[in-house]
Amino acid sequence: MRACEKGECMTSWPLWGTIVNTVAVLFGALLGLAIKVVIEKAAKKKKAVGEDTLPMPQESKPSRFAELPNVMQKGLGLCVLLIGIQGAVGESEILIVILSMVLGIIVGQLLDLDGLLNRFGDFIQRKMKGKGGNIAEGFVTATMLFCVGAMTVNGALECGIQLKHDTYYAKSLIDMVSAVVFASSLGVGVSFSAVGVFVVQGTLTMLAVLLGNVIPTAITSVMIAVGSLIVIAIGTNLMGITKIKVMNFVPAMFFPLALCPLFDLIPML
Repeated sequence: MRACEKGECMTSWPLWGTIVNTVAVLFGALLGLAIKVVIEKAAKKKKAVGEDTLPMPQESKPSRFAELPNVMQKGLGLCVLLIGIQGAVGESEILIVILSMVLGIIVGQLLDLDGLLNRFGDFIQRKMKGKGGNIAEGFVTATMLFCVGAMTVNGALECGIQLKHDTYYAKSLIDMVSAVVFASSLGVGVSFSAVGVFVVQGTLTMLAVLLGNVIPTAITSVMIAVGSLIVIAIGTNLMGITKIKVMNFVPAMFFPLALCPLFDLIPML
């Protein structure tokens, strides 16, 4: 009861981060749909009025709002960078973290996970065209964007094992902005991706809860530290500093499952 009185009751739910992310996507999609309606009405009104006279030549002035999405993306990238640093700092098993990153990147690069994901997304979108129109395309495009990646996996580990939701909070803001953009162009299908977010992230989080009950904390903390390093890469990508194929890094998060027990068997390490 005391925790609930302090407002900590909801954040103690493993699924709280997923719920926040789901609501953020839905809100962003609805806002995008509202913007879409306003734009379409303005376009129809302009077409109905017509232009009886030739327009006077005017100097094109960049709108103050034109750069807003780009600037906002960089700002959110800074926040993601901070969250990644906080998650990675303090881990004592640095050698395991480094080896996990090296081995994981080798595996991800050889499998070309980033390329496979992109090709799969293109394949799904081609199949969906003409079958349900923009609804199917909007749903598939947004669901893949919101549910696949290092922040999804690392956020689930943090929520399920540590009851920390910072990664999903940052992801919620990023997804909300993306949902506004996608819904304004792809339509109502984007709003249904909120269901996909809840199902995918909720499932991963509950698996993380089970993982935390079976696997020692020493191992899961290293997994989260490795995942936090990958989140840093996402932050630098958002800021436009790097163009890292982050999906190729994801296998690194699972190497501590093998490396930690191995290092325990070799005391000198």
